[in-house]
Amino acid sequence: MTYSEPARTAARRTGSLAAWSSSAVLTTRITIYGCEPDEEVLFRELAPRFGVMPTITEEAVSEATVDLASGSRCISVGHKAQITNSTLLALSRAGVAYISTRSIGYNHLEVEYAESVGICVENVAYSPDSVADYTLMLILMAVRNAKSTLRRADVHDYRLNEVRGKDLRDLTVGVIGTGRIGAAVMDRLRGFGCRVLAYDTHPRTSADYVPLDELLRLSDVVTLHTPLTPETHHLLNRQRIAQLKPGAFIVNTGRGPLLDTEALVAALESGRLGGAALDVLEGEEGIFYADRSTNPIDSKPLVRLQELPNVIISPHTAYYTDRALSDTVENSIINCLKYERRKQQWI
Repeated sequence: MTYSEPARTAARRTGSLAAWSSSAVLTTRITIYGCEPDEEVLFRELAPRFGVMPTITEEAVSEATVDLASGSRCISVGHKAQITNSTLLALSRAGVAYISTRSIGYNHLEVEYAESVGICVENVAYSPDSVADYTLMLILMAVRNAKSTLRRADVHDYRLNEVRGKDLRDLTVGVIGTGRIGAAVMDRLRGFGCRVLAYDTHPRTSADYVPLDELLRLSDVVTLHTPLTPETHHLLNRQRIAQLKPGAFIVNTGRGPLLDTEALVAALESGRLGGAALDVLEGEEGIFYADRSTNPIDSKPLVRLQELPNVIISPHTAYYTDRALSDTVENSIINCLKYERRKQQWI
């Protein structure tokens, strides 16, 4: 990969690879897997500005599609399809050394295995506003019984709910995970005048941090924004759900396995919880992002949750905005260029 000297000098001066966009030579190849139509439009628009020649396919990366990465040390992948270890090995053998995943989470591939076969994996940063806005919407919908109201209105039943909604200013909201998204959620919550409690193993922002057990005991609403790791898997398990206030609500726009779904269903069916709003779910793979309206769904917890009048389910869509898309595409390209820059030792 080569760049003109003015481009290289500008990049060093500004510290931004975007400075190379107008004069980089088109010799960098990146294969874009799992590319959706609106993503493709942006990749084709932005790639030349960054000196990138993209190979774009809507197919997910797999052993059958590894040949599309020929000539590319860097690839970009979506988060909707699992990447098997055998595929990672095949990519490594094909010369791929870097994967930029167009997501914040890594749970669709084994990063440690990728590293063991010589592939570096990094995620992208995009504006936290999309998920933060959606989280606030779900909180408000949950505490105002929106699902029941909308279902009734859809069949022209305009009676009021038997149970009144709650004003957010009268509630305590516990935010678990205070990274970029969690912090953005807290910023929004403060505008509603409610009490906001926070829990994080690495406090990093101005907030009222408390131990997790105390947060669960005091919160009327608990919202999850921590990364999914072996330590946070089923962070809200049966025991911790039992610590919640009677009538409390759980909101999850993080990752499905942060929450023990079977324990959640039991707490909802018993009437102990006031409701839940879930944009992510355990076992969503193979169900979300597909039209299943005419096919039976083999996930009993999902079917049961959707039957409950106080549970809102959406298909992992909180991130799905124009701004997040633009950030994701641009930063996926920049990630690859930064990797190439490191390899060239242009510091």
